[in-house]
Amino acid sequence: MKQTETIAAIATGLSDSGIGMIRISGDDAIAVGNRVFRSKNGCHNLYDYGSHTIHYGYVVDGEKTLDEVMISVMKAPNSYTREDTVEINCHGGILITMKILETVLKSGARPAEPGEFTKRAFLNGRIDLTEAEAVMDLIQSRNEYALKASMNQLKGSVSNPIRRIREEILHEIAFIESALDDPEHISTDGYPEGLVLKVEDWTKKCDGLIATADNGILLKEGIRTVILGKPNVGKSSLLNLLVGEEKAIVTEIPGTTRDILEEYIRLDGISLHVIDTAGIRFTQDVVEKIGVDRAVQMADQADLILYVADSSVPLDEDDERVFSLFGEKKGIVLLNKSDLESVVTEEMLRKRIPSSFPVIHTSMKEERGMEELSARVRDLFYSGQIEINEETVITNIRHKQALVEARDSLYLVKRSLEQELPEDFYSIDLMNAYAALGSILGEEVGEDLIDEIFSKFCMGK
Repeated sequence: MKQTETIAAIATGLSDSGIGMIRISGDDAIAVGNRVFRSKNGCHNLYDYGSHTIHYGYVVDGEKTLDEVMISVMKAPNSYTREDTVEINCHGGILITMKILETVLKSGARPAEPGEFTKRAFLNGRIDLTEAEAVMDLIQSRNEYALKASMNQLKGSVSNPIRRIREEILHEIAFIESALDDPEHISTDGYPEGLVLKVEDWTKKCDGLIATADNGILLKEGIRTVILGKPNVGKSSLLNLLVGEEKAIVTEIPGTTRDILEEYIRLDGISLHVIDTAGIRFTQDVVEKIGVDRAVQMADQADLILYVADSSVPLDEDDERVFSLFGEKKGIVLLNKSDLESVVTEEMLRKRIPSSFPVIHTSMKEERGMEELSARVRDLFYSGQIEINEETVITNIRHKQALVEARDSLYLVKRSLEQELPEDFYSIDLMNAYAALGSILGEEVGEDLIDEIFSKFCMGK
């Protein structure tokens, strides 16, 4: 599956910066580098340089000097892509990096597709698919916990246990197939009893990995948090307070927020995908009604509901409608405007909200209650602790689905063993479990899925 075309892309952000980098990879990477590079001492044959060396000189376009650069040479197979790779480190800035890239493309490379360097690293066997996905997760990490989980995955925290289970399953499949082919010399007497114990062990390991997924995915993607309440109770003020700036318009006029506002924020190290919604109330205004309908839809998709109630205003039918949206969701009640005289008490709310919902007395005006909110979110999702050590944490929904598929196939194997069915029955299910686990590593996936995964990468990576 080796790629032969030479590709190039800007590997740093397109902005004014101290350093810009253009990466070139492929069979002709060094030849392309030779066409655009002139060293300070006049020698410019990059083939003469050793691998993993860096050299000072200039990038030229014909007789025109474009920039003073440092150029790195990394020869196959000891590079990120396992191909010859050249990296041009130039002065940062949009114009100069674009001009150098244009010169490189004129000299024999083609523009790289998003994630194509990492895709080549995967196709050329340098990394498996879990490690490739960890590269993008590392870039997109929104908090220190997601960063650590991605780094662990890049070091094999997911692939290593998966490989061990697959190796053990493959050994049993090989034994069964051999016994079926040569029953005179290979006996299966007592074999099912021993296989049951192994299947139970593999199932337990799959269940253990699956159990980490819900928190792991939340850890990486952020807790989908929807702010609900009647108009003018302090929802937009809460969003502004969480974000740390005036993202939402706040007025005394009810119904100011008519559409959803979304922000990613960090609350004491926890990532929240916060969605501020229109105040829920009965209205004849067509536009506001659309906003209310969207708020209801967002509540249905939420991981966490933050219900904001105005403690200075009696509860009414609009509050009752909000209560009906809670269902089995996790939630926190913010009894707001506690700086004013209260007419709504925590005891009144307790009769209407799930017992699992903590109630926090807040004042957005005085910025009171935010520390308790942070602690309550931790309690609801992480049992008060968020720790990422060297243990495996599943942070990818694709991995979770494959593990569930493998686990279900192992259940079928156990059932066949308990029913004393012929060996070829559970051999098929063992193969299915083996294939499902292989899809996590990229060994049992189609080209379409690979293209979809790498299309989500940033350019130049």
